Amino acid sequence: MHDAPRDAGPLAHATLHRGADRGPDIEALLAVGAERVGLGGVLADLDRTGQVATGRLNALTPVAYAFTWQAQDRASLRWWPQGITTSADAVADLDRDGDAEDPPVLITSAYAKTVRGVAQGSRISVVDLSDPARPRYRHVLLVDVRRDSAHGGTGAPVLRPVRAHAGGIVWHGPWLHVAATGRGFWTFRLDDLLRVDPLPDRDRLGAGPEGIATFGHPYLLPVRFGHASRTAQGGEPLRFSFLSRSHGAGPAELLAGEYGHGAMSTRLWHYGLDPSTSLLAADPDGVIRPRLSTVAGVPRMQGAVVAQGRLHVTTSRGRLRRGSLWVERDGVLEERQYATPPGPEDVAYWPARDQLWSLSEHPHSRYVFALDRRRFD
Repeated sequence: MHDAPRDAGPLAHATLHRGADRGPDIEALLAVGAERVGLGGVLADLDRTGQVATGRLNALTPVAYAFTWQAQDRASLRWWPQGITTSADAVADLDRDGDAEDPPVLITSAYAKTVRGVAQGSRISVVDLSDPARPRYRHVLLVDVRRDSAHGGTGAPVLRPVRAHAGGIVWHGPWLHVAATGRGFWTFRLDDLLRVDPLPDRDRLGAGPEGIATFGHPYLLPVRFGHASRTAQGGEPLRFSFLSRSHGAGPAELLAGEYGHGAMSTRLWHYGLDPSTSLLAADPDGVIRPRLSTVAGVPRMQGAVVAQGRLHVTTSRGRLRRGSLWVERDGVLEERQYATPPGPEDVAYWPARDQLWSLSEHPHSRYVFALDRRRFD
């Protein structure tokens, strides 16, 4: 059990600031051979198939559904899965909350560890769950596109990896938000998904006269703008370890929180979402201000989501021990031990299914799984 904080007032020292729209930079990449295909283009060209693993995981802890990735993704020492969001999160109209998207889609995130001296940044995986017995997916590289500053910002496009832990993601409306720890988070527009004919050099990222190198990824999603976290003097900076979209009777909100252990902070806070834009609501001066959660966080949080008006939090105990699900009751988080497979990460809620969806990160034990929320009431 974990008590609520005494000070549940606003985080007056912490603000978010939306950066400039990168649309012109993305257009420069289109001019050198990229093609804008959107989410539909990726869903029409899925190249990998997962394996259902529900029975395998039920030997550890009951799950409603689970799958694992193809062999090379299960074993990869470069790419480590982190965040999860669903097509239910994308729906802005609460009256249509749930399986409003056709097909039902998951998006997960992963960050890259440095392998052979190359750090590839972060990527997402788009998963089509139309046939749960045969989940199909494709990886999409996240990129930061800027025009060459040597030409006054109007030159050839320069590609850089998006260096973020990507510990949590939220798909809302046309936007995908990806957590970037101390920086705040990056925001992408799914309509900007691009297809390229990548050069064969799988250790390089860049655009030039010879073509576009993308670490071997045919699909890219470029940053549309950043949400930069700023802290007033004397305040403790927020760490955007994970993100989720709330589901409840009130207006939709974005929930953010911190992974922490020992003396580290484990705060949770909310932002309002503007129904007209599906972006975070800002003050008239353009500043985005958080509201501290009335429920205290717990050590080693990997993800948190509001479902049916109650907070649900995942925590892990390393590679071999099963994780916990914490459920809010009367303003206090109560632990349900051994509720998840080992290594749970981010968590999202799928209202029409009344399920909590999460994923695990460790090589050879990487699963995407759903838990029936009512089991933990």
